[in-house]
Amino acid sequence: MDSLFSPSSIAVVGASSVSGKIGNTILSNLQSAGYAGSLYPVNPRGGNVCGLEACRKISEIGHSVALAVIAVPRDAVLGVFRELLDLGVGSVVIVSAGFKEVDHEGWLMEAELAELAKENNVNLLGPNCLGLINSRGGVNASFATGNPHPGSMGFFSQSGALCVAVLDWALGTKIGFSKFVSLGNKAVINEASMLEYLGNDSDTRVILGYVENIEDGREFMKQAAKVSMKKPVLMMKAGTTPAGARAASSHTGAMAGSDRACDAAFRQSGVIRVDKLDELFNLAKAFSMQELPQGPNLGIVTNAGGPGILAADACGESVMRMPTFSPSTIGELQRMLPGYASLYNPVDLLGDADAESYGRAVRIVGHDPAINSLLIIIAPSVNLDLTSVAKAVTEGMSEVNKPVFCCLMGRKNSDAARDIFAEAGIPVYDFPKQAVRAMDCMYKYAVWKGRPPRTFITPEHDVEAARKVVDNVLRSGRAELVEFQARDIVTAYGLPTPEADLARSGDEAVSIAEQLGYPVVLKIASPEISHKSDVNGVRVGLNSAEEVRAAFWDITARTQRLRPDAYIAGCLVQQMASPESREVIVGFRRDKQFGPLLMFGLGGVYVEILKDISFRLAPLSVEDAGDMVREIRSYMLLKGVKGGEPVDFEAITDVLIRMSCLASDFPEIYEAEFNPVLVSSDEALVADARMTVVDISAEGSIQPDELE
Repeated sequence: MDSLFSPSSIAVVGASSVSGKIGNTILSNLQSAGYAGSLYPVNPRGGNVCGLEACRKISEIGHSVALAVIAVPRDAVLGVFRELLDLGVGSVVIVSAGFKEVDHEGWLMEAELAELAKENNVNLLGPNCLGLINSRGGVNASFATGNPHPGSMGFFSQSGALCVAVLDWALGTKIGFSKFVSLGNKAVINEASMLEYLGNDSDTRVILGYVENIEDGREFMKQAAKVSMKKPVLMMKAGTTPAGARAASSHTGAMAGSDRACDAAFRQSGVIRVDKLDELFNLAKAFSMQELPQGPNLGIVTNAGGPGILAADACGESVMRMPTFSPSTIGELQRMLPGYASLYNPVDLLGDADAESYGRAVRIVGHDPAINSLLIIIAPSVNLDLTSVAKAVTEGMSEVNKPVFCCLMGRKNSDAARDIFAEAGIPVYDFPKQAVRAMDCMYKYAVWKGRPPRTFITPEHDVEAARKVVDNVLRSGRAELVEFQARDIVTAYGLPTPEADLARSGDEAVSIAEQLGYPVVLKIASPEISHKSDVNGVRVGLNSAEEVRAAFWDITARTQRLRPDAYIAGCLVQQMASPESREVIVGFRRDKQFGPLLMFGLGGVYVEILKDISFRLAPLSVEDAGDMVREIRSYMLLKGVKGGEPVDFEAITDVLIRMSCLASDFPEIYEAEFNPVLVSSDEALVADARMTVVDISAEGSIQPDELE
């Protein structure tokens, strides 16, 4: 996309000589940014525009241009775009609004623009966008106010208004950008395109993004997984309400909203998700200025006890640790500090500390072999010269090859000190928790980057056998596979189930029960009844022929009375699981952008009330499956408490992997749930299953090699 970010020539179509108009602002911004290429204002009236002679028509330019910025009314955009294609344009930015964000006619126009751009291999940014800025290349093809400082942060946003606010804030705080892009309606260039470009951009050290929706989830994950191995990707995702869950018919569907899928996509592809705009830039500051810490051990130096305690509390809420210093470090601190000062982590230099004591302390703590990074807290005091302290700290840290962060509490008279830290590449925060949060994210990212490659396996399964069941249900016009139908698919995918058989009479139920051995479970079998509890259609712990026969007639009679419309096939007679078994739930629901979203949690009241669940997108790696199990808050109940045996974690992982395989193989299965899966110390049995199918053409699934 060099013609977009480093164009040799730029045409501004809709350039205006009237100050304040968008076409005038774009041309003025290009000139004030120091753009050194050829500029061609296009205005039907001609004349002088910002000191340049305007072309009345695009054809008057007479040769191809690398980049064109279109700032004309919506209804004129398509005609202008076609003229630019005839001229031979490389990239186009459309700042004009009124397209798919407004009405159907605008949607059709935008679709035609996208098709033309793709057919002619033209980069199209927008429409309905602010434009773009390459601060190191002298390109400000936007109608924003001011030119951002050059920096190492690449930023893209779906919201143009947010871009304006961020630019204004960045100018006030002297934060710099390498590239600054407003995506607008994302007709062609979207967040995946920007990840790919910025991932290869040598001027960009950290990538920031704000999105409200993600157009192509598969491509986004593919690019994010590649880029995040090279540089950090920090993203803020708005629009988190899982509206799609309202129509869901299962526990999985009710909990697996689009935001859950986005969260899983970020997690699996290494994207660091943030919830607040200030946090986005707090983290970006750290990543752009400091190297990644080699461990979680943090040394803290402060001149005030309270802020030191706040920093320690923040460490307790994160993965960061505050180790004890070595005896030699404590000895050196003892020799330089008053007897009543704290020599341990955090080091409290006390309120009368001066620049010299700060400089010596950071050298001593920084050289301690147990310390991986440092946090320097400076609280203003009457006699403390902040500028001198900043110089002493930066000089001291120049001898220590470890990441260092500063918390400079107070704003009055601190600008000079903040500038000194910024020039030394030390990020400065207003409060201890902000600094610790940044260090926590950096260390977690370092761990993620250093992890071994994911392991993807495809267990043996019979796709054809499962295909017959799905096709039969689709031909029947039904949308659901209830347990006695879904069992065939479960078996085809090699998933163990309790021994069971379908009984069509009370006598047949007794015969099956005696073959299986008591105690047994009876469940209503009807293709129209997916939630057996609605008709009280389950009996457990049946220990005799009399109990089984009575339960069969009671279940079927009640169901016939409550659901006279339902076809009753009989009752499923099933082995009872071991009383030591614990119930878990495994399910998936297909997300529109990202594909199958898998869920895991404890079954029963835990999933109903506590919603103690974890999510990942298919395909699952072995490591993903293990992480899902360990991630839930109730993990220790599975591991065993008060002498209880741990469950078979490999068996749970196997169920998750096979569910992932099923989800990837059958796009027709929109939603599936194994609930409960009965897990003991030596097995995991799928005791109940149900699935929802839709008649759609195959959409494909994310392939393992796209995540590696």
